Amino acid sequence: MDQVVDSVVKLPPLACGERPVSPGERALNLLAVFLLHAALAYGLLFISVKNELISLPPSISVRLLPMIETPVTEAKPLPPPPPKVPVRTQPVVRPQPVLAVASNTATSSFAVPPQPPAPPAQPIAAPPSPTPAPVAVIAARFDADYLHNPKPVYPALSRRMNEEGKVLLKVRVSAQGSALEVAVSKSSGFPRLDAAGVDAVTRWRFVPARRGDEAIESSVVVPITFALD
Repeated sequence: MDQVVDSVVKLPPLACGERPVSPGERALNLLAVFLLHAALAYGLLFISVKNELISLPPSISVRLLPMIETPVTEAKPLPPPPPKVPVRTQPVVRPQPVLAVASNTATSSFAVPPQPPAPPAQPIAAPPSPTPAPVAVIAARFDADYLHNPKPVYPALSRRMNEEGKVLLKVRVSAQGSALEVAVSKSSGFPRLDAAGVDAVTRWRFVPARRGDEAIESSVVVPITFALD
C-alpha cells in the first residue's frame, strides 16, 4: 500500500501545456487508493476465515464389539447334615462321707475376746420449763358506784333548741385511774352536747385496767346520752 501511495504522490513533473493537479483531486486520489487497499484486505481476511470454517474435522470410525456372555454356574445343593448320635452320660459316683471319731485325749480350749469399754453416760437433759400461761387483762371501768362520777350538765341552749343525741368518748386511762386524754369517737350531731360530755368525763375517776396484780394504762369507750324528759 505504501508503494502505491508513493507512486501516486511522486508524479513526474508536468509537461509544458498540461493542467496542474488541484489539492481536491489529489485528496480524492488518495481516498480511492485507501478504499482499494481496504477492499483487498477485507477480501483476503474473508477468504481465510471461510477456509477455516469449511475445513471438516477428521472422520471418527466406530466399531461394534461382540457382547461377551458370562456363563452362569448353577449352585450345587449342600449335603444333608450327618445324624446326631446320642451321647450317654455316665452317672457320677459321689464318695461317702467319712465320720471322724473324736479322741478322748483331745483337749478343747476357747478364749473370750475383751469387751469394748462402756460408753460414757450421757447427761440427762432437763425437761423444758413450761411456758407460763398468758395473764388475762381486765379492762378499765367507769361505772363503779364508789367512784361517784358526776353526770354531764345538759347545756341550757341545747334544751331550748331540743337537741338530743348520744356521743361516744374514747378515754385513755392511766394506771392511777385518771383520764389522761378524752376524744370524741362518734359525735352526737351537736357540738354543744359533745363538748359537755368531754368536759364532764375529763374530771371522772376510773378503775384502772389490770394485768394480774399490776395496774396498767389502757383505753375505754364511754357512752354519754343526752335526752330531754
